[in-house]
Amino acid sequence: MGLKGADNDMSEDGGQRIGRRDDAVRAAVERGLLGPDAPIVGLLDVTGIRASAAELRRAFEAVAAPGTAVLHAFAVKATPLVPVLRLLAEAGLGAEVASAGELALARAAGVPAARTVFDAPAKTGPELREALALGVAVNADNPQELRRLDALVGAGGPASSPLGIRVNPQIGAGTIGATSTATATSKFGVGLRDAGAREWVVQAFTERPWLTRLHAHVGSQGIPLSLLARGVAETYALAEEINARAGRRQVDTLDIGGGLSVDFASEAAEPTFAQYARLLAEAVPGLFDGRYGLVTEFGRSLLARHGTVVARVEYAKHSGGRRIAVTHAGVQVAPRTVYVPGAWPLRIAAYDAKGRPKEGAPVVQDVAGPACFSGDLLAEGRALPPLEQGDFAAALDTGAYYFGSHYSYNSLARPGVYGFAPDGDGGVAFAVVREPQTVAEVVAESGGAHADALTTLRATGSR
Repeated sequence: MGLKGADNDMSEDGGQRIGRRDDAVRAAVERGLLGPDAPIVGLLDVTGIRASAAELRRAFEAVAAPGTAVLHAFAVKATPLVPVLRLLAEAGLGAEVASAGELALARAAGVPAARTVFDAPAKTGPELREALALGVAVNADNPQELRRLDALVGAGGPASSPLGIRVNPQIGAGTIGATSTATATSKFGVGLRDAGAREWVVQAFTERPWLTRLHAHVGSQGIPLSLLARGVAETYALAEEINARAGRRQVDTLDIGGGLSVDFASEAAEPTFAQYARLLAEAVPGLFDGRYGLVTEFGRSLLARHGTVVARVEYAKHSGGRRIAVTHAGVQVAPRTVYVPGAWPLRIAAYDAKGRPKEGAPVVQDVAGPACFSGDLLAEGRALPPLEQGDFAAALDTGAYYFGSHYSYNSLARPGVYGFAPDGDGGVAFAVVREPQTVAEVVAESGGAHADALTTLRATGSR
């Protein structure tokens, strides 16, 4: 499999995206990537990913002064797959990592240290040492972490990594509390409205010439553009205050996080990166005048639209007058949707047994997953063309967080993930992104090599 002849068009609409998806589902069935022996698969639209990366870069280039250093660091947690990170790196993006594992993924993908940012609320001493040795940018989350950096760097000493502090402007939550990180009691960053906190941040910078970055991230899904812009404005104002107090250009880079929401209810691509960049230019004019380098950390808004989880309908049944399609996609790939469906609904597309869009008058039905509990539903009471045994149900907009949040309940195997693009001859080319997990690998991951470990454990003495 390969992606030679991939479409390089960087502008598109929802219809183009739907057309590529429909072609990919049909081709996956024809080639056996989907079927009785492969009842669930993840598909990634390479053309769409490239287009989103280009749109992001264009949006900020349109409002920033010429020569402004802008790093768009993809939030690895959204889609922690090495080939995806490599694709984005080739498209000019970096990586924002939140663990040693994500840092290792970024390095495996070839993302340069200079284009990598390490943000995490619980960085260990060894992790900080590794980041500094590599030259990866680090944003300290709290005073204790800053003291660890003091010990590693030395007050006033040189640092090979760009170093900063994450602050929390404490401006409130969006519509989803779990993804709102600028609340009064958020676990992230230094709360600027806490007594004495703002002054502590200012002094921390003025006493450490090697602190040069200021970081804030208001939240992600469910955060309105106005709240995102307000968080950036408050971060910018703090940077100006620090530089004025220091009497020098102490803060030279602002990391404004990500947070752009995705409309999971439709194909509408709003809000767009361009809308957000223009709003920031209006609300915080000094942000783009060239005095500050900029870092963004978008994740969901870059990848969500370009991923699809497709699952075979194993059985179609009725219960209590309700149609139920029992599929192979449920809580193991969509835990947020299953456990909090009101906040994380997914659109479902119906395909027939040959992978073609299903026709027929919509009927109300549930789309259930394979896990052994009654709440394992991808969609409940959804009007869709009747799903029959052997058909396929596709969970749309699952390119972010759904491939990286596998839940091993019932020891369900992780599905394979494949990238796709037009092959240049009217067909579809596929490339393996992640091999499907085998049952043998499930056993190995669950301690199969240590089956006798507990039965042979004996007390060596008595008390």
